[in-house]
Amino acid sequence: MKKIILLMLIGTLLFSYTTTRQEPASAATLPYHDISTSYAREAISRLHAGGIMQGTTTTAFSPKRSVTRAEFITVLMRALGITPASSAIPAYTDVPRSTWYYGAIQAATELGLTSGLGNGTFQPDQVLTRQEAAVWLTKALKQDIPTASSLSAYRDTSSIAAWAKPYVAAISTLGLMQGSEGRFYPLQSITRQETAVIFDRLLEDTRWKNKLTANAESTTSTAIHIGWQYGQSTEAYQRSVLQSNINVLSPRWYFLESTGQISDSTVPSLNTWAKANGKQVWAMVGNRFDQKATHQMLASDSLSSTAIQSIKSYVQKYNLAGINLDFENVHASDRDLFTSFIAKLAEELHNAEAVLSVDLPPDLGSDWSAAYNYAELAKHADYLVIMAYDEHWTGYKAGSVASLNWVEQHLDKLLPQVPADQLILGMPLYTRDWAINAQGATLSSEDLSLPEQNKRVQAAGSSLKWNSAASQYTTEYWKANTKHRIWLEDARSLSAKLQLGTNLGLAGYAYWHIGGESSDIWASLRNAEKYGNYRFDRSK
Repeated sequence: MKKIILLMLIGTLLFSYTTTRQEPASAATLPYHDISTSYAREAISRLHAGGIMQGTTTTAFSPKRSVTRAEFITVLMRALGITPASSAIPAYTDVPRSTWYYGAIQAATELGLTSGLGNGTFQPDQVLTRQEAAVWLTKALKQDIPTASSLSAYRDTSSIAAWAKPYVAAISTLGLMQGSEGRFYPLQSITRQETAVIFDRLLEDTRWKNKLTANAESTTSTAIHIGWQYGQSTEAYQRSVLQSNINVLSPRWYFLESTGQISDSTVPSLNTWAKANGKQVWAMVGNRFDQKATHQMLASDSLSSTAIQSIKSYVQKYNLAGINLDFENVHASDRDLFTSFIAKLAEELHNAEAVLSVDLPPDLGSDWSAAYNYAELAKHADYLVIMAYDEHWTGYKAGSVASLNWVEQHLDKLLPQVPADQLILGMPLYTRDWAINAQGATLSSEDLSLPEQNKRVQAAGSSLKWNSAASQYTTEYWKANTKHRIWLEDARSLSAKLQLGTNLGLAGYAYWHIGGESSDIWASLRNAEKYGNYRFDRSK
């Protein structure tokens, strides 16, 4: 009787499995003629339907062929919902812009997922090994890197490269890649059908599927993106904004005059245009670096009160969403007066339901920043916009405008004083061309827009070197027997800064200035923001 019951139970379970499992697609419905006998045919079909992985031709998938580095990184970028980057500055000498994989490799590089194989090369057509795939996948999913001791279960652990062991351990723990017969086979090339199975597992796993889907469906940025107007007509500024990620316009409409009054140069049509295009206007109020006029206004109760009421009246008259106050070169002795002014201005603007953002230099420990009490200002203003550039300025020692390590250092200094969600990171859409002598001393410098920078780099034909600490390319060229050096700002360097801000939970970004950018940066910055906002589970 027990045997009969057991056989009936087994029969029931087998019947249940065969009637509920997904039947393999018929050969007639498969997207490629050569996958009907592949163990990965279902995965290949799903990835094909989702536009994640394509065949080697329109009719063939070549499932047993080894996957190349270019193919794998392209599939990885598609799986993450990352847009191909049309970067003006190529990261590698062996990845020309004309290749089909240029955009994917550039995007992955800008996100910090790969830096190639050294000497400025990527070797896109080289087959990918299993241990290399483990590294890319683990990095892409932002996993904690364990110690290599967890690899003891693999009989070929000694064959895994030291740099790959922690990543192989992580990817094995996740269950995305596993060996067979107790081995991982780290140096074995990974096939296209193996690649399909791995990415199908990834995209069907709830640890990542829901987050990837939600982010892919989101079309608007949750961060603030301020675009300062400078040197452009209203019409040119509008055209630039439409091609950008800007959601807050900051035109230069109001200035503190020597009389203590706030002048009005409002262009009402721009505010109307901004609202019609789903954007806000936080008009700039500047002081033209006039320390004397600023002191006179701050020190006078009547002048400061009049200035505050003038700013408020402009907000109400033109129905502005906010104000961006840019008072620079304020004397250190006016520190308390400036803080009091911001407190009173914030109160009036908040009564008018308007936002107050205040532009500030980083806390440099010098007279240039001594007038700003960051912690106290954050208690009143809605946002502090940190102008994290001019690390090296005209006439100073040659160097970067905004190296990543310098930017990070100053954000780390400010975060104990100011909540991250009140900080907006100012980023440069310019750089400098430095002329230097044989001893390395500065002879002169010239501000460059990013298109002009790119033009000079291309004309010079000189090699680019990536500085990982600064997250910037550097290059040198000769002109009229004088050496020139440039620390580049481009899609890759700006993406690194934006990712830093996203990781720190900053409120947003501001760009000095609109019109200085090259058009390719915006898609890269959207990628950086999207990827930066991914928060993947770190456990199986």
